[in-house]
Amino acid sequence: MQRLKKLSERRIRENVIVTPEVSRSLSELSREIGRQVGILIDRIGYVTHVVVGSDSSIDIPWLDRIRTSDARLRGLRLVHTHLKDEALNQEDLTDLALLRLDYITAIAVDEAGLPKAYYSACIKPEDEEGEPWTVLPRRNPGQLQEGILEEILDLEGRMARYRRNFKGSQKENRAFLVGVYPEHQRGRTPNQSIEELKELCRTAGVHVVDSFIQRKNRMDPATVLGKGKLEEIVLKAIQKQVELLVFDLELTPSQAKKISDYADLKVIDRTQLILDIFARNAKSRDGKLQVELAQLKYLKGRLTELDDNMSRLTGGIGGRGPGETKLEIGKRRVEERISRLEQELKSLKKRREIARRRRKKNEIPVCGIVGYTNAGKSTLLNRMTNSEVLSEDKLFATLDPTSRRLRFPEEKEIIISDTVGFIHDLPPELSNAFKATLEELADSDLLLHVVDISNPDYRLQMEAVECILDDLGLADLPMILVFNKVDNLPEEARVELMRESDDPDTVYVSAFQGTGMDLLLNRIEEKIYVAAESKLRRRDPLEFMDEDWVEEKLSDEPIVTS
Repeated sequence: MQRLKKLSERRIRENVIVTPEVSRSLSELSREIGRQVGILIDRIGYVTHVVVGSDSSIDIPWLDRIRTSDARLRGLRLVHTHLKDEALNQEDLTDLALLRLDYITAIAVDEAGLPKAYYSACIKPEDEEGEPWTVLPRRNPGQLQEGILEEILDLEGRMARYRRNFKGSQKENRAFLVGVYPEHQRGRTPNQSIEELKELCRTAGVHVVDSFIQRKNRMDPATVLGKGKLEEIVLKAIQKQVELLVFDLELTPSQAKKISDYADLKVIDRTQLILDIFARNAKSRDGKLQVELAQLKYLKGRLTELDDNMSRLTGGIGGRGPGETKLEIGKRRVEERISRLEQELKSLKKRREIARRRRKKNEIPVCGIVGYTNAGKSTLLNRMTNSEVLSEDKLFATLDPTSRRLRFPEEKEIIISDTVGFIHDLPPELSNAFKATLEELADSDLLLHVVDISNPDYRLQMEAVECILDDLGLADLPMILVFNKVDNLPEEARVELMRESDDPDTVYVSAFQGTGMDLLLNRIEEKIYVAAESKLRRRDPLEFMDEDWVEEKLSDEPIVTS
């Protein structure tokens, strides 16, 4: 222990990897105890850590992230011993890349406990292809080079120049997408799922550098992918200056933590990405409350992995101590905030119910617009009602329900209501939060199911929307299928579709250009008013009389006696 302590007090010249004296001390000690011994040295030459491993490997302790950035190394170099005359192994090189060390050197120790050879490697600047490291030639004792500090600074300069060459949108939020799917997956293919995740990233302002797809029936319970595949992805992420891993599934709290700890990168899943988009795009108070509620419910299960056995609130044996821990306080505050949000949303729901009752009393028909996200629902609403609701070529560009009046000839009018877009595997937190908003569709006299026909996966998107409508109990409502964005189709396909559009429940339109809008409005009018008139003819006329008026008229009539 004393000799190890003395090692930690040594200072090495900053311009060499290691001095002969320190190298000999490490070798003698390593041979004596039969274990690998290593030291971490900063750029001033001070020893920051002394590490003792096994006879074949060494575990580097947790290092803080104060110095590291995308264009900087950690400012530490590792010098350790190998009890056999062997070069740097894969584990050594992986540590070099993952920890962004300045240098790594292995001292081969001979049988007498003396340095026999030196094997070194350094990070390769990201503007070069291949492995993210450069392995240097073997050197014998007495051949250690000087000028290492200037070499390290030159490497950092090249890394910084590489990042400066990125375009503005490519510098921030650089991400790898990771998808793990069953080998015999039904429905959407892995490529279709990854393409949708790319669109979500584009909407969230994330620059996708590359994507990885793995097909396996049994996921690794700790890292989802398995350690080997995760290591491969992380090494490429370091080389491409990626700072974010986005998984196309919902990670458990323990999985997210283990992957993040191993990769030293930010890790988010599909649910977090969608929540971020919703938080960014929610504008109304109702929408903001619903998104915050969904975020808190998602966060609640990720505050801690401790169970009730560790809670100090239970009292009794094992419960004595300083009181509530910070984690428990945070958890309790989240639960209190969730309760307040649910109460506010109940209050807003009552207001919506009052507004719905008023519409029913005025007998104004309601037409609801539903569809997959980015199908063109808001653009269609704007075209029909001459409105200026926000519409962009992004997923979930508009979240807040929007209602507008649409007037027909003969003083007829209806209310057109736009809703939040649907998506495959909508996170349960969001599905529950927006359920109250979607339940308003039950009062609709007609639904317009808007479909982006230019999307190659439009049939799968239709199935997803129909499934959600069925879950909400809305599948039996009258519906018109509106195939939008026909202007994005080739000319021949567009002409063929328009020629065959004889189904009264199907309309082909371009909300952007206005094509087919007259036909759509005629179909809406027929569906709502023709159905309403036939319904009225079948009802008893007395049903439409005001009850007080009927009672007054009956009291004014003379009483006839026989």
